[in-house]
Amino acid sequence: MAQYSSSPETDAIAKIDTSVPHSARVWNYWLGGKDNYPVDHEIGDAFRTVFPGITDLARDSRAFLGRAVRFLAGEAGIRQFLDIGTGLPTADNTHEIAQRVAPDARVVYVDNDPLVLTHARALLTSTPEGVTDYVDSDLHDPKTVLREAARTLDLTQPVGLTMMQVSGHIADYDEALAIVGGLMAALPSGSYFAFNDSVDTNEANAEATRKYNESGAVPYYLRSPEQLAGFFNGLELLEPGVVPLNDWRPDPSAGPSGEVIALGGVARKP
Repeated sequence: MAQYSSSPETDAIAKIDTSVPHSARVWNYWLGGKDNYPVDHEIGDAFRTVFPGITDLARDSRAFLGRAVRFLAGEAGIRQFLDIGTGLPTADNTHEIAQRVAPDARVVYVDNDPLVLTHARALLTSTPEGVTDYVDSDLHDPKTVLREAARTLDLTQPVGLTMMQVSGHIADYDEALAIVGGLMAALPSGSYFAFNDSVDTNEANAEATRKYNESGAVPYYLRSPEQLAGFFNGLELLEPGVVPLNDWRPDPSAGPSGEVIALGGVARKP
């Protein structure tokens, strides 16, 4: 079944600004999607000229999400997922991955991009046994996120919280830590946190991001490896720890991780 807790699609369409690039649309462009506009192509191509590895990063992040969700729905036995900053629908969305393993999985997506809202109907498909829902909310407002998610998820039972390439939208590091900490504090023991984001140690990515932030798009902030590891403070970090994305429980056919662009990990709330 599917549930809807968003504003009308027509209202969302009216809010779309095609005069400035938007991170969700640019990311979709790098993934080879079609839900983007010329302004997104322009900044996406400019970014890729400075840092050609951004396309690999987008794909590696998606693959990391897949492996993490398969682990959570399988080995960890998680049946509820809260995916914050889901972005535009593409192949292997969280609910599709989880429900292949556990058809009764319940998934809530959180985003505040109007174009994502227009695709909510396509996104909100589910197995008959499971549920998917979409919450129109901002990561900066975790209380609203949790309140709306509680309409679909039982927050007294373990939840898998996923945040992929989204924490950089929060400019202040201490605020970002507080938001993640607050979300995890509201979830019960046995919940999990799956997370990845880009490091500031790759010079080409840092320069491309600097130029991107000058484009008029909502800025994105890269962080040090130590700062990214800090998001797991107070949690039980699973092996192999906070590592380059392709090194986290890689598929047997996976090649070497190559240059470090982003780090990710999965941790359990004790």
